[in-house]
Amino acid sequence: MPLKDLPTDAQPREKLLARGAGALGDAELIALLLRTGLPDQGVLQMAQGLLDRFGGISGLLHTSADDLKQVRGLGGPAKRAELIAVLELARRALAQQLKEREVFGSPGAVKHYLQLHLAAKAHEVFAVLFLDAQNRLLAMEELFRGTLTQTSVYPREVVLRALAHACASVVLAHNHPSGTVQPSRADEALTQTLKAALALVDVRVLDHVIVTQGEALSMAERGLL
Repeated sequence: MPLKDLPTDAQPREKLLARGAGALGDAELIALLLRTGLPDQGVLQMAQGLLDRFGGISGLLHTSADDLKQVRGLGGPAKRAELIAVLELARRALAQQLKEREVFGSPGAVKHYLQLHLAAKAHEVFAVLFLDAQNRLLAMEELFRGTLTQTSVYPREVVLRALAHACASVVLAHNHPSGTVQPSRADEALTQTLKAALALVDVRVLDHVIVTQGEALSMAERGLL
């Protein structure tokens, strides 16, 4: 059923304005972004289909532009651009929070931030969060990219970037495109190598976070640092 054929108080836009965004379900909020559906599929159905396909709001936010392009009805640029813009706004909102307060005051926010940046990538990416003495975010940089199974990480480059940011500590992060969040022995060895290299310039490694599209693992919480 088209949105215009719904009772006025059930139409997402009017419902939002009258009762607030919290009164809307996930599909209704997505439908507001999409605005129109397909000839054989209403916009609410299309929105629910997106949520089902990508595993809810969290999965949708971690979806890449290429993934969205494969969805029927999102092949054109307009709707896809709006969804990508929402993703970028979510990233920036989390980044602002991490810059304004101690990162580990909200470990969940750190994991979500890293998932939004890294989880949807088809290739392995190694990134570093550079933190000040109050554990607030100074910057995040993607330093190395690899294949689906291996990334070459050079400790010297990580140390140079840490010195450039004059940071006090770092959080290491990388994604596993394979979908398994468990750290490999190579991940553990790399963590120890970088920890030793950064200690030489008095920079602490606070954590190494591994992310997939559906999960994030903290090596510090697992006692692997």
